[in-house]
Amino acid sequence: MAQRPPSAAVLVLHGGRENGTEPPPPGPLNLPGVRMRPFVWAVGRAARVAGENVLVTPVRYGHRGWNGDRADPFHDAVAALDALREEAGDDLPVVLLGHSMGARAALRAAGHPLVRGVVGLAPWCPPGDPVTQLAGRDIVLVHSNRDRMTSPQATQSLTARARRAGARTCMVTVRGGDHAMLRRASAWHRLTTGLVTGLLGSGSLPGPVGAALALPPTAEATEGTLDLDLDLGPLRTRASSARAGVPDAS
Repeated sequence: MAQRPPSAAVLVLHGGRENGTEPPPPGPLNLPGVRMRPFVWAVGRAARVAGENVLVTPVRYGHRGWNGDRADPFHDAVAALDALREEAGDDLPVVLLGHSMGARAALRAAGHPLVRGVVGLAPWCPPGDPVTQLAGRDIVLVHSNRDRMTSPQATQSLTARARRAGARTCMVTVRGGDHAMLRRASAWHRLTTGLVTGLLGSGSLPGPVGAALALPPTAEATEGTLDLDLDLGPLRTRASSARAGVPDAS
């Protein structure tokens, strides 16, 4: 039996280095890539339980670093999106899921016609990065308040700049987490799965996230910033709802 075409896709972009022109190491030696495997598994499983045929695939990098104006992972992301467009057509909705440098690449590539939204984890958001390409997209950025590698303040600032540029944005703070997403790992996984499936329409976004995305362009950065523990409460993806036999939480 021929496999039915995907109804949506999630491209996963792992982290990297500020500089590094050598290729990433293979397999388990590529620790930033390994770090994203639980997210690939969780999002894919939630989609299958919901009966959706969602393609969840990592983007392959040619180089380990961003490398200044070269912005290598951004070009890798665009190439992956172009290949997906050629294979699946113009109507395939795509969410980009990126961590750290991968989140920066996802934000930069979000202007691609297939992209509906971005979920950025501990994103690297330099103040001068452009935001006009985010217009019309849903952007949810998740950051630990204890991150020492990338700046949660810069992330919050980007959500406000992007909202003024026409994006729908939200930031979720994970208190007590870390850049590697090892502390409170299950919370990172549950939240990310709910956000990705919600943006794709195969699940329900947490209500406060939806409200933040609907804020007007003039809203202050703090208005679109949520606290995972105080604002979102227990998270349940469609996958966990199906196992429990209860309706989706919103």
